[in-house]
Amino acid sequence: MSRTPFKMPTPRPVTAEAEAWVGNTAPAAPPPVPQPAKAVRSQSEKPARLTIDLPPDLHAQFKATCALKKTGMVEVVREFIEDWTQKNR
Repeated sequence: MSRTPFKMPTPRPVTAEAEAWVGNTAPAAPPPVPQPAKAVRSQSEKPARLTIDLPPDLHAQFKATCALKKTGMVEVVREFIEDWTQKNR
């Protein structure tokens, strides 16, 4: 097997224009942290799993809406179930 020579690239010098451009950028604000779902169970309880079937279009719309609102799909479903059970006791 023959060896192919490899030459390491030499770094380019940093220009004053590049330094000014980097120096003028404001640090990006971190994205807001979503609020955790309400604590429904104690730490020792194992959560029950719920599986539902949705039409692909409805699932995509739900997922996109949750992403736009920066909230998790699980949080929305848990909140809905909590509200619904409170209203329908």
